[in-house]
Formats: sequence, structure tokens, C-alpha cells
Amino acid sequence: MPFGQTTLLGYIIERAKKQTPELILNVNGDQNRVLSYGLQVLKDDFPDRGPLGGILAAMKFAKTKGFDHIVTFACDSPFFPDDYVDRLVGDSEDGIVLSMSGEKRHPVMGIFAVTLADDLKSYLEKGGRRVMDWITRHDPKTVVWNNMNPDPFFNINRVQDLEQAEKYLTLKSGP
Repeated sequence: MPFGQTTLLGYIIERAKKQTPELILNVNGDQNRVLSYGLQVLKDDFPDRGPLGGILAAMKFAKTKGFDHIVTFACDSPFFPDDYVDRLVGDSEDGIVLSMSGEKRHPVMGIFAVTLADDLKSYLEKGGRRVMDWITRHDPKTVVWNNMNPDPFFNINRVQDLEQAEKYLTLKSGP
């Protein structure tokens, strides 16, 4: 979707690149639609299982590169904080750390130890698909961002959400 001077995905990619040394995209379906962003694209090992399939694919890829953790960015949450990765990494150790704003945890905005890949694979093989059901098995920590306007994990799911996000983006960048 168009967003500001780019697309929603393009906006998120540019913000994420400022916080992490290596960025990949997880996409199901036609990968050609995102090749113009110039990033490596991974498909899910378990298609149609929602975000967990992508998290597993990223964990496996990260392990081959020698990384201990992956950090995830939801493709519909453009206003994540500038200190998002730094704060998550500071609490990560060997588990899962989720972002939180208000009273809500954001299960696709977090950091995940790659040592959890086998457990996630087993969960998916048994038909599991609920993100929070798998995450809560690992006693996740949370990092809280409060008193920010808009909510730093504002989620765009409907046309009205996109319109609201565009208004904030216009206010943020000024005339």
C-alpha cells in the first residue's frame, strides 16, 4: 500500500535498516512483488501457519549465519520506536522478549532466540498456529513503551487505520 513517499513496507524497511545490521523479508506467495526492495526473501517452511512459519524460517536462516537471535518487525506496524532493537536486545538472553504498549503485548514485534527453532518446528508439525500459545510456553519477557502518541505498535488492519496512520505521518514530517 502507498504510504508517505513510499509504500508501507518500504517505510518499515527503511526504519528497520537503521536498527539492525542484516535484514531479510519473509514472504509467502509471489516473491517477485518484493524483489524491488533489494532484500533476501525467505518463504515459510510451514505455509499457511501465520507469523510462526516466518519466525521459524528466519530462525533457521539466522542460525546458518551464526546469529543467536532474530528480531521481528510486523509489516503493518510502521511506528515502532527508534530504540526498538536496542531495548529488546538488552533483555534477550536465551528466550523471547516481546514489545508492549499500554496493556497489550505485541507477539510479532519481538526478539527470539534461535535455540527455540526445534521447539517451534515441533509445535508447527503438531498443527499449532497460535503465536501467543507458542510464545507463552517460553515465559517471555516484555519491554514496555508507554506514553507515546501514536502507540508505537499501532497496527494497520483496515482502510481507516491506514488513513489514521497517514494523518500521523503528515503531522510527524510537518508541512
